[in-house]
Amino acid sequence: MRKLRMGMIGGGIGSFIGDVHRKASSIDGMIDLVCGAFSSNDERSKKSGKALFLPEERCYGSFQEMIEKEKQLPEGERMDFVAIVTPNHMHFEPAKMALENGFHVVCDKPMTLTVEESETLVNLVKKTGLLFALTHNYTGYPMVKQARDMIANGDLGTIRKVQVQYLQGWLATEVEKTDNKQAAWRTDPSKSGVGGALGDIGTHAENLLEFITGLSISEMAADLGRFGQGRTLDDDGNMLVRLSNGAKGTISFSQIATGEENNLAIRIYGEKGSLEWHQEEPNKLYTRWLDEPFKVFTPGGNSLYEAAASSSRIPSGHPEGYLEAFATVYRNFGKELMARLEGNTVPAQDYPRVEDGLRGVKFIHAAVESDKNNAAWTKL
Repeated sequence: MRKLRMGMIGGGIGSFIGDVHRKASSIDGMIDLVCGAFSSNDERSKKSGKALFLPEERCYGSFQEMIEKEKQLPEGERMDFVAIVTPNHMHFEPAKMALENGFHVVCDKPMTLTVEESETLVNLVKKTGLLFALTHNYTGYPMVKQARDMIANGDLGTIRKVQVQYLQGWLATEVEKTDNKQAAWRTDPSKSGVGGALGDIGTHAENLLEFITGLSISEMAADLGRFGQGRTLDDDGNMLVRLSNGAKGTISFSQIATGEENNLAIRIYGEKGSLEWHQEEPNKLYTRWLDEPFKVFTPGGNSLYEAAASSSRIPSGHPEGYLEAFATVYRNFGKELMARLEGNTVPAQDYPRVEDGLRGVKFIHAAVESDKNNAAWTKL
């Protein structure tokens, strides 16, 4: 028994998501950060590593150098897996090289810029048998898992209608023209890909819909907006979706919804009941029924399914949030990886995988294609 050893690509000084990954991966005491290529600039990478109390020789100037040198270390010292926390355009090459050199991967979404790149990673994971986790962190909330298991158990009956929204307002002004690095790369097609808000938060809406319902989006009609002057990528979007069981739905996302912070919410309507969950109030799952009173589920309740109950770390009534949900993805990935390294077998753990990454990239490209054709219905 030992802690898992993580290497990190990206996430240097000033990175929001890199710091989130480091905090989340450490919450359950299973994972240590042992090395990193925190920047393509050697000096900046070493400066970031020093601030994280890493030895200078384990702070690399490129992901290629990190993977090559870590592979040369004894098995008792080298990293076990790599976390990729770079802008979108730098996901594919590091993930591909890590898998080709025997390292497991945790990667931010969207997984790649193109469907072909995503298919390459899916095939590599199948070929190598290595683990690949995609950090759709909202799947880690206890009440999201409760919603999924209620639907899987048939509690709501056949699903008929789904509404998902993900509304932010931080791009309501043209902050990319100021010294805002997060806005700059997210509005740059060379770094973000063909989707702007679509790739950044629209994919979270898509993943949450499919994760909770167990259904897949079969086709969509997407209308994307570009409100920031000079922006080539979308910063707003609305779409109709048809699901694999015949249910209908809507997805609305925006980063120019003035005053909104991180308003991710989902409503699902079945034959026997419905449910509603809001990310900004994540400890409550609202349910409504044909023949029962209105009911609110919370973490720690007696009527939770196992996945929801085991995802909560503290007694009922204590707030849990974003970092804990993110940590659940790392914990479940870590359990599976630790068992494998110890030569044990465990059931497949509950976290988003490489196939979910492929779904997300297909979703982005289908939405862009639909928008180009005046919101024509487009198969996913």
